[in-house]
Amino acid sequence: MKIGIIGSGAMGTGIAQVALMGNDHVALFDTNEEALQRAKISLDAQFSKLVEKGKITEERKTVLVSQVSFVRYMNDLADCDWVIEAIVEDLAVKKAVFAELDALLPKTSILATNTSSLSVTAIASACKHPERVWGIHFFNPAFLMPLVEIIPALQTEKNRLEEIQTKISDWGKTPVVTKDLPGFIVNRLARPFYSEALRIYDEGMATYFEIDEAMKSLGFKMGPFELMDLIGNDVNYAVTESVFAANYFNPRYTPSTTQKRHVEAGWLGRKTKRGFYSYEEGATNASESLNILSQEEIGKRILCMLINEAYEALRTGLASAEDLDLAMTKGVNYPKGLIAWGKELGLDQVAWEMTKLDSRYGEDRYRLSPNLKDSL
Repeated sequence: MKIGIIGSGAMGTGIAQVALMGNDHVALFDTNEEALQRAKISLDAQFSKLVEKGKITEERKTVLVSQVSFVRYMNDLADCDWVIEAIVEDLAVKKAVFAELDALLPKTSILATNTSSLSVTAIASACKHPERVWGIHFFNPAFLMPLVEIIPALQTEKNRLEEIQTKISDWGKTPVVTKDLPGFIVNRLARPFYSEALRIYDEGMATYFEIDEAMKSLGFKMGPFELMDLIGNDVNYAVTESVFAANYFNPRYTPSTTQKRHVEAGWLGRKTKRGFYSYEEGATNASESLNILSQEEIGKRILCMLINEAYEALRTGLASAEDLDLAMTKGVNYPKGLIAWGKELGLDQVAWEMTKLDSRYGEDRYRLSPNLKDSL
């Protein structure tokens, strides 16, 4: 197969590497010649690393490099079987690109967007043949992260789903299928990991260090504040704000003013050497402690919020229980899937924790999911 990829940034280049390693030919498109040259150097470097590690031979690298072309004209994508768009998260820009692709490629070609936050249905509406438009969402870095979310638009003909799942699996990835709802699976289900941690911190109930330690004690590789600093507070806040707005300002997804202030201050995390933690040379980030909430209380509150969100997603048919759990273990390295974790912890315990929070705050944010209630 020939896979066209629009956008030669980190994500587009990563997807190109995935497709090439899966023995497909790739046409990597960008209007910026310098960006294409950077992508070419990056791919060569990545394949060289694989040679050094003994994962591929030098001969194999030569073949892989020969199977990618770097193109600056959209017409060079006309013979592609699939085209995956990986450009800026701007709906108007994406719609313009898809309208052009729709007119250029045969109706049998699949057009896919790698969007992480925009409506696939809205993107497909720009096409005369929206039935062949899909969301195929990779996670960064695309070559390393195993999860791929597959999102049919409202207009998509679903009869090619198995074909897409098979191709993604052949590329060595784990496909999950989700409805075209705000945040898809991972960006929606993960919101309480950050937002409830921020709520506890905002209330002065625990320090960010205590909260991070509490979550790591449950098996998470990083605490929420460490992870926000790694992702970038600007990026994490923007996703939360997007999910909040797309869900008609549902209080379950309310952003934190504290995180917004960090963004305004330029305290974005590791990339600016200061976020919730300091990353300056010699910084100690001493383990301050308030001792108001126990580690168990902090962990249980955030975990129950996550589990409740997963059961709410199940209620609205976002995805199957299996795919919801796969998405969180493969997409963000959770120690367990949230549906399975809820059953292990005891749904009665989750319901009791949510009821306590609802009683204390009186906010819809803490409403017990009817689906979880029905599962008791």
